[in-house]
Amino acid sequence: MSSVPNVTCVSSDGVAWLASAGTYPRSTLALWREHPAAPVVLPCGTVFDVVSAPAVFGRRMLDRLWEEGAGSGPVAVFRGRMLLFAAPGTAQRLPSLLDWEEWGTQRAQEVPPLLCHGTGDAVTVPPLTGGDAAAGARWLVAPDTRRPWLPGPEVMLWAAVRAARAAVRISIFPPADQGAKVYDVSRRR
Repeated sequence: MSSVPNVTCVSSDGVAWLASAGTYPRSTLALWREHPAAPVVLPCGTVFDVVSAPAVFGRRMLDRLWEEGAGSGPVAVFRGRMLLFAAPGTAQRLPSLLDWEEWGTQRAQEVPPLLCHGTGDAVTVPPLTGGDAAAGARWLVAPDTRRPWLPGPEVMLWAAVRAARAAVRISIFPPADQGAKVYDVSRRR
């Protein structure tokens, strides 16, 4: 059983935090006042970065963050992907950490790719209240403060590796050659 909080509506402090990511925060706030049920596109890189994972794998990462770690920052679901909000700079650093962990190699081919959105990228954030079930955009962990805790690249790597290990048994040893002859050398004299 997961201990992930079920906070689906953004608080007024969370709205202010999200709007601060936009180029024109006052315009974003005015748009949300008129259309609180509308999703909005916000730039990444200054207030937050986003790590996007396929929904099932993203849920495993989220569970690891809450069950074994310090929790997560805001988390949303949009078009079948889990959007995990992270500290600025995560999108730049996480790919090299994943390469170091041999993410995407032949051994780890069953682990899905993670998309990192940072400076120069933008993401669609769900509506402030509830969400649009038809479009699949909704908050799983909505922003509720002006300064939410955001995991950095090392925490996101840790969650991804833990989720991968829980989903797939990845061995550090190459698979055995099925046609190889095996000799028992333990009885040598």
